[in-house]
Amino acid sequence: MLNRPPPYFPQNQLSPPDENRYRKFKLIIAAVIVGILVLVAGLGAGIYYLIRWLF
Repeated sequence: MLNRPPPYFPQNQLSPPDENRYRKFKLIIAAVIVGILVLVAGLGAGIYYLIRWLF
């Protein structure tokens, strides 16, 4: 058996990290939350008008 340490793999990325990555991530999360709120509000209004139309 060879008594050598395993080959060295550098831990840093080859390209520098994107500075705007977290800002983009927060914008995407905010957009998803706003979209879900609009969807829930639309469903609520739709159910309200459906029940009003039925009775």
